[in-house]
Amino acid sequence: MLREELSLHFPSLTEEQIQKFEALKPLYQEWNSKINLISRKDVDGFNERHLLHSLSVSFLWKPIEGERVIDIGTGGGFPGIPLAIMYPNVEFLLNDSIRKKVMVVEEVARELKLVNVKALQERAENITGEFDTAVSRAVARLKVLARYCVKSKMKVDKLFCLKGGDLKAEINEVANYKKEILNLSEKFEEPFFETKQVINLHFR
Repeated sequence: MLREELSLHFPSLTEEQIQKFEALKPLYQEWNSKINLISRKDVDGFNERHLLHSLSVSFLWKPIEGERVIDIGTGGGFPGIPLAIMYPNVEFLLNDSIRKKVMVVEEVARELKLVNVKALQERAENITGEFDTAVSRAVARLKVLARYCVKSKMKVDKLFCLKGGDLKAEINEVANYKKEILNLSEKFEEPFFETKQVINLHFR
């Protein structure tokens, strides 16, 4: 089922990439039995709620080789780990303030031999450096994420954020930025995606 879904929505994937995607659910099931990372419901629906959801960023984002990306508030590695598999020539820094989550990211990246992934335990507002792109999934309001990207110690050109629900108020709060919005119900038939969106904010 997963293989068919991946081939349908992301036809350029290689066999090696598909195998890594297939390995993710068992890996996270194992880690979730040791460290409570995600809910039981989300474990059962892992491929839809975590893997395909993370990869949906790629409908709007086509990175160039060597692009530097930060995943703000990655949790157990989403959307960063799936995107790192999809884009092996892009450099990913996966950030979270909670040590046990960063540890899982490091171990999953090691297990899958993702040499383009680094992990950092730090509060987002304290991170320094320049990044071409930031990605984030349901971490904070858009205006807060935008502030991390342009008014804190790091500088980011663009943000891709996975969000759900009624976002009119949040979107109005970042009306000064150029943006693209994709409703994921246009791409996926599953009920989970009915209210899910990818929002791209441009800061440069």
